[in-house]
Amino acid sequence: MKRNLKGAMLLAMAFGALSFAPGKSSENNLVLNDLEYFHARGVEVLVFNEAAEGGFNDEKHSGVEIIHHGVRTAQGGMVRLNAAPEQWDPVPTTVSRTVDKKSNSIKVVMNYPDYDFNSTLTVQGKGGKVIVTVSLDKPLPEFLVGSAGFNLELLPSSYWLKTYEIDSRLERMPRYAVTDVITRPNSEKPRQYKGYRTYDDRGTGKFIEPLPFDKGHKLILAPEDPERTMTVSSKNEIAMIDGRIIAQNGWYVLRSMIPAGKTGEVIRWEIEPGTIEGWVREPNIGFSQVGYHPTQTKVAVIELDANDKVQSSASIWRIGTNGKSEKVFTGPVTEWGKYFKYNYARFDFSSVRESGIYYIEYGSHKTGNFLIAEDVYDKVGLATSDVWIPIHMNHVAVSEGYRLWHGEPFKDGYLQAPPSTDHFDLHWQGPTTDTKFQALEHIPGLNVGGYFDAGDFDIETDANIGVISGLCAIWETYKPERDVTFVSEEQRFVELHRPDGVPDMLQYLEHAVLNIVAQAEIVGHMCDALSNSVLDNYHHLGDISGITDGKIYDPSLGRFEISADGLRSGLPDDMWAFTSRQPHLDLQAATALASAARVLKEHNPALAERALKEAQRLEKEATELMAKEGNNGAMRGPRGRGGNTDALLQLYISTGDEKYREQYEKGIWPMLEGPMLAWSISSAIKAVPYLGKDYAEKLRPYVVKYKETLDKQAAQTPYGVAIGTGGWAGGGSVISGATNALLAHKYFPDVVDDTFISSATSFVYGCHPYHNYSLAAALGAARPKNVFYGNNRADFSFIPGNVSPGVLMIQPDHFENYDEWPFFWGQNEGTILGNVSYLNFTYALNEYIQSLK
Repeated sequence: MKRNLKGAMLLAMAFGALSFAPGKSSENNLVLNDLEYFHARGVEVLVFNEAAEGGFNDEKHSGVEIIHHGVRTAQGGMVRLNAAPEQWDPVPTTVSRTVDKKSNSIKVVMNYPDYDFNSTLTVQGKGGKVIVTVSLDKPLPEFLVGSAGFNLELLPSSYWLKTYEIDSRLERMPRYAVTDVITRPNSEKPRQYKGYRTYDDRGTGKFIEPLPFDKGHKLILAPEDPERTMTVSSKNEIAMIDGRIIAQNGWYVLRSMIPAGKTGEVIRWEIEPGTIEGWVREPNIGFSQVGYHPTQTKVAVIELDANDKVQSSASIWRIGTNGKSEKVFTGPVTEWGKYFKYNYARFDFSSVRESGIYYIEYGSHKTGNFLIAEDVYDKVGLATSDVWIPIHMNHVAVSEGYRLWHGEPFKDGYLQAPPSTDHFDLHWQGPTTDTKFQALEHIPGLNVGGYFDAGDFDIETDANIGVISGLCAIWETYKPERDVTFVSEEQRFVELHRPDGVPDMLQYLEHAVLNIVAQAEIVGHMCDALSNSVLDNYHHLGDISGITDGKIYDPSLGRFEISADGLRSGLPDDMWAFTSRQPHLDLQAATALASAARVLKEHNPALAERALKEAQRLEKEATELMAKEGNNGAMRGPRGRGGNTDALLQLYISTGDEKYREQYEKGIWPMLEGPMLAWSISSAIKAVPYLGKDYAEKLRPYVVKYKETLDKQAAQTPYGVAIGTGGWAGGGSVISGATNALLAHKYFPDVVDDTFISSATSFVYGCHPYHNYSLAAALGAARPKNVFYGNNRADFSFIPGNVSPGVLMIQPDHFENYDEWPFFWGQNEGTILGNVSYLNFTYALNEYIQSLK
């Protein structure tokens, strides 16, 4: 989406001829609104609208934040204990937050519990500026002298290679981090998240700290770019630090140190974001970048600045084979209304059905092109199945043409996680191991099969279980015989674009099952996860085969000592198995393995037999454990997937044993009456082919109720789908919701129609807030996203077939999805379960499209 800059305005505002002086009109004054942030035309300043927390809820969406002409370009404004904070460096807790509209100010009291250190941050709007002060009621603790300062972080991709002026010196912001660094003793490093450490000091006892690349008292950023120009001035010295020297996801940091021995006001900054007079954000015209089937419902959603006016009509133009365009349709644009911070309108062009290449014209704005064709969705899942999924195979090397995506990782396998371990990735080992293995004992045989969870390299067991269920559903429903991948479990080697005579879907499934069966047989139940033991290798980027040394940890050896046979070392970098037993996870595994036993029966009969045996055992033991603990066996697990109803259904289908059917039907109807209808209806509809017409008719009223839920959700947003507003964007729920709707349409076509399906499909491929880029990488769309949070994110690239979580809500009302900055996992990270879910959706979508022909 381009930004709205008129040519004449650009000329008038170039270097030194800037005409955006804040305060020229009242619209430039930063004033607190009812959502408790400062607002002016083209600028919003948020102050702790989201609390700063350690770990996953890190500082990249808290503190003082600036949304500058529609883009969040600055964040992290708060007292920090590091020159260039990483995600796991300490952040202050919020003691109190006071909003005073009368004085046009927000006051936040912050505390660092480890140091009993309070500070008060006050932000006051004065004309087009905000005045930021830091005050102390007690002098800075001695340990924090030289470490504590006020930071404000700037988005590198918004400022690199732009000029800046500091104390009358002209320079340019660095494209790549090449600044100087020093080392300091580890004893001076503030404690990181849960006591873990992000760095390996290689035995030096020192950590790295970047030095400023510039410093001064008055900084003017990007004077040549009116949308990014900002002035920061202070009597305190302002250091400019490049956080990327420590971590690739670091930002530029502006920092003033807190002086020792002082109380009261210790820091004062004036921040003046430049504003363009009369600025109006360019309309975001949302449409499916992939295109549409001729008979499909086709609605473009137009996202408009609050100061923009809705045009009365829009047009569709067809591009001919001679390159000339012809207007083929003009229709009304219907105002939908306000949704969060923007206004919305809808343009229905469903009547355009002829195959061809088209674009939308709305006022003076023209979109990129899209297709209308019967086969438009035929290939939308191929990059995911042919490239993304096999690249994420664990415990094998993966090659593509001249490129080695990664070597074989984790040859050293997994150690038993020590009891009472509170892990940085939200895993927990309980007070015992729940296994026959002792703390840090090597568990043989777990380094087989399985998939990396996402942009990191651990095995999330529940995700891998979901992968099995998803791949089984794809095979049994659609039987895709596609074979373009060479997979050798014996050689532990995978090569893309090389057929080997076996359908890829069966080999992908086999790979997942190998790990889950190994957990069941060796550990005795499901592990919560197979994850990193040290934080320093958790954030590893690049070839995964180098994340550990490949040698089993032996505590009798020195840290860098290797055994005579070369198989063991004293380096405690081996991954850990978190083995506390969770019955709901065992039930999920029973569900998946029962399905896999059917699908793998001919391809790998021995593995299929093992899978069915473990499925039956896990279902029985988990149900007994849950009953013993006072839990209903039909209850779902805390991560939202599983329950013994699904396990009973799959065991019935695999064995034909009527006891499983009876227990399933006993459990499913109460679940459909509960509050989680959208989840339970999916399980119930999957049973239709196996339980007969009477079951289907009994289910019908619940499908009608489900359709009413879809309609209610659709009416609440201009996009016709529910949009999540949590810490992880809601694209995955849109995709799974569309898959459920397609399944319901398949068996109840008179109940569930095309409307929600078309809206959800368009949402994924470009019809969503913030921009109109396709959320799926490299799918032939006119404008897919170009960068993702994958394990190659440091290259500002993507892995083909990845699907991002979508648009993330920055509280209280700002949707965003950075395409120029990949490092936000909540909006840019594809996951193995999410991408298998997407693949399932593409098969269901194409089956539906075939029914229209």
